[in-house]
Amino acid sequence: MSINEIQSSTDTKMGKSIEALKSSLAKIRTGRASTGLLDHIEVEYYGSPTPLNQVANVTLLDGRTLNVQVWEKNMANIVDKAIRDSDLGLNPQAMGDSIRVPMPALTEERRRDLTKVVRGEGEDTKIAVRNQRRDANEALKRLVKDKEISEDDERRAQDRIQKLTDQYVAEIDKLVAQKEAEIMTV
Repeated sequence: MSINEIQSSTDTKMGKSIEALKSSLAKIRTGRASTGLLDHIEVEYYGSPTPLNQVANVTLLDGRTLNVQVWEKNMANIVDKAIRDSDLGLNPQAMGDSIRVPMPALTEERRRDLTKVVRGEGEDTKIAVRNQRRDANEALKRLVKDKEISEDDERRAQDRIQKLTDQYVAEIDKLVAQKEAEIMTV
């Protein structure tokens, strides 16, 4: 493995960590309705767990209400139950083959709790990025030990990996700050 391969691999892995953070932050409810809010919910469809968006169409009715239009009438009760049983604390209202999901207003206390969750997600992602930096630095040390690169090359490569780490940590901080501001906005 060469220095460039180590750096590009580390960059790719760090980028995936950022994408995972964005995905988990999208699931955290802010009081406004978002069609992505129900993406992680799975329903039992002919004996196998299936993502909600493969058995129904999720749309926004207004800023605080989602509409879930099931494609098969017999799925309405199953989808309703899946939304009710999810960890989102939502109370859907079935209306024939469509289900309305109103977003309850967030209390100040719940907003503070959600910001703690967001910070925790950000910290977990930073730990993942730092672990990827450590793995890359260990790979560089192995190259020096095997006499494939010089110590100067190793030091330069470690500096580039550190700059990459700093860049991703700054992006994580920015994403967390944006989500906290979104949550705290009444």
